[in-house]
Amino acid sequence: MSEIWHILRSGHWPSLVGAWLHLTVSFMVWLLVGAMSISLAQSLQLSDQEIAWLVSLPLLSGAVLRMVAGWSADRFGARPTALVILLAELLVLCWGWLGVTGYGDALVFSICLGVAGASFSVALPIASRAYPPLAQGFVLGLAASGNIGTVLILFLAPRWAAATDWHQVCGIMAGVVAATLLGFVVAVPSTTPVPGLHAVAWWHNAAQLIRRRSAYWLCFLYAVTFGGFVGLCSLLPLLLHEVYHVEAIQAGAIAALCGLMGSVIRPVGGYVADRQGGLRTLYYILPAIAGAVVAVIGPSPTMAVVMMVVVTAAMGFGNGVVFQLVAEWFPTDIGLASGVVGASGAIGGFLLPILIATVKGFSGSYELGLWLFAGFTVCAWGTVMVALRSKRSSPVELSS
Repeated sequence: MSEIWHILRSGHWPSLVGAWLHLTVSFMVWLLVGAMSISLAQSLQLSDQEIAWLVSLPLLSGAVLRMVAGWSADRFGARPTALVILLAELLVLCWGWLGVTGYGDALVFSICLGVAGASFSVALPIASRAYPPLAQGFVLGLAASGNIGTVLILFLAPRWAAATDWHQVCGIMAGVVAATLLGFVVAVPSTTPVPGLHAVAWWHNAAQLIRRRSAYWLCFLYAVTFGGFVGLCSLLPLLLHEVYHVEAIQAGAIAALCGLMGSVIRPVGGYVADRQGGLRTLYYILPAIAGAVVAVIGPSPTMAVVMMVVVTAAMGFGNGVVFQLVAEWFPTDIGLASGVVGASGAIGGFLLPILIATVKGFSGSYELGLWLFAGFTVCAWGTVMVALRSKRSSPVELSS
């Protein structure tokens, strides 16, 4: 405990708090449609494929906007970019509260909610630059545990929607974002902007970064761990409701428990990776993800819930490990790397619900889609085994 306290005091902890708050509330906004999916489906009379698109679109647009936010964080500064993101979230939520009426509007609304997914590209650089190199794995894991916003929205939104309707939930979240904006301004100090990159140079550097084997490999690993986590959490309320006939509020509570486990364990993943090595840690966690995900559709509701908790916890642990590698291998390009790798995770989260809903459409079951995702996880595990066997555990060797 004393070591953890020492780590926290080694940097500017209010900036860490502000980064965590930004990411937590942004995650609530980002996964708002998934948390209200049952209410939306009933209110708008949507099919499985239509609600899957509504749930997935914020994740896709968030992937694109993470890249834009990563450029903006390096060009204009992470703090100004973070403020713009919160303001954009506020405007979108006000529109959802007062203006969204039909399925077409809901599609555009879902796309616009993706701005909240861009928080990752500013929250992590703010936390990272406030602390020394030796604390990066733990601090980035702690800041990234802001995905606990998943827990809050999955637990609260179904209750709010049952008491009012989904429009009013958007109004409540607008108030939460407004309060967060004020708290962020107080917690994170203004800094003298570092001369940023021109737009062309930044995107050129992003393209160069992606060409490095270490970078696109981390993108793949993060698409599996974080993409799996956020995509599965978005889908869990619908899965529980349709497979086990769980009511919306109870389904939200179970999904929130899964999100909680994946969120609180993320700093542990970074902490363990700091001491045992990121690749070695991934070697043990990836098969746990693959094994648990195929058991999500269990013979009983109790077994299914246990496996949901296990798989989301394992994914959350893996998220912390991957970003420990990002901080270790790209210490001078953390904003750029966070945007690129974070975008890949959001794309993975977008593809998973679409994959599972599409497969369910012609097979009538969620199980085959989950087996396919487990196969991707086993492929990721295989690449880690190859890297360990070849002793390519440094960014220099991996990118050669």
